[in-house]
Amino acid sequence: MSDYTISKIYPTDKRSLTQLDALLEQEGITRDANLDYICAIYDEEYQIIATGSCFANTLRCFAVSKSHQGEGLLNTIITHLIDIQYQRGNMHLFLYTKIESAKFFKDLGFYEIAKVSDTLVFMENRKNGFSDYLAELSKTKKDGFSAALVMNANPFTLGHQYLVEKAASECDTLHLFIVSEEASLVPFSVRKKLVLDGTAHVPNVICHDSGPYIISNATFPSYFLKDEESVIKGHGKLDLMVFTRIAEVLSVTRRYVGEEPSSQVTAIYNQIMAEELPLAGIECVVVPRKTVMGKPISASYVRQLLQKKDFVALKNMVPATTLDYFQSPEAVPVIEKICHSENVVHY
Repeated sequence: MSDYTISKIYPTDKRSLTQLDALLEQEGITRDANLDYICAIYDEEYQIIATGSCFANTLRCFAVSKSHQGEGLLNTIITHLIDIQYQRGNMHLFLYTKIESAKFFKDLGFYEIAKVSDTLVFMENRKNGFSDYLAELSKTKKDGFSAALVMNANPFTLGHQYLVEKAASECDTLHLFIVSEEASLVPFSVRKKLVLDGTAHVPNVICHDSGPYIISNATFPSYFLKDEESVIKGHGKLDLMVFTRIAEVLSVTRRYVGEEPSSQVTAIYNQIMAEELPLAGIECVVVPRKTVMGKPISASYVRQLLQKKDFVALKNMVPATTLDYFQSPEAVPVIEKICHSENVVHY
């Protein structure tokens, strides 16, 4: 390593990014759209021979030049990225890797959470991380028929409320998981508050933070899967592997999902769940979207209304608790963030 240097790559460094993309391509990888730190090892001629990246508390996008494999460069990259994460205060780290690379990361102290047999492995750097999470969840297990629902609620709408009310009316206990990753325009603390306020009248709902184990579309990696449909299917199958373990400890035998007529991604995802969940003994119920004046209620449309500050139209799309929040001074920074976003519609 004495002849090599490791450096951060900045978004403005087009020369290095071009080299990096070429190296990733040799490994059948495309650069992930969600990266907040990129580094590379350069040789004496300032050519990139190894690279790795971070997004939030995940490590991703690793590649080593074929002519330099066996020199311990990937180990150096991973050690560097872990140091960066620790400097950020991220002690609990995650990564997704190809099946054939999992053993390498096990040797570096990562542990398997879930595996999609033909695609990828989801790993963390805590031996008992997932098992401890499951143990905490198990304390909320109730007798009777239990169902589950996962939502991002970005933000909480009348559609979300309808879905919760319907699901809760058809079971003894509804375990409601709120995606806690900070990958949405509305911060998790606000999304959670709006969900809790908007479901307070439903007595048999137990709300849970998803923690890092229920993965959002934004943080699921796409860089080593060959096309968009493979990414969606890989995400869906991985979600089911993790969710099945969660369902076991809570004795959940049904999962509710909301229909999303305008989203190709969600349609494929829901199809996978409808096919795969019954194989694990879990019924999958897809609930048609609630409509207002013939228009399906969607969080994307609500964000568009917030961007326009159209509170009159918003009143028809969200519960009073959500409307009250967005009309309060507390919501001003969140609305400003939405107003300055180039794209508030998710497909």
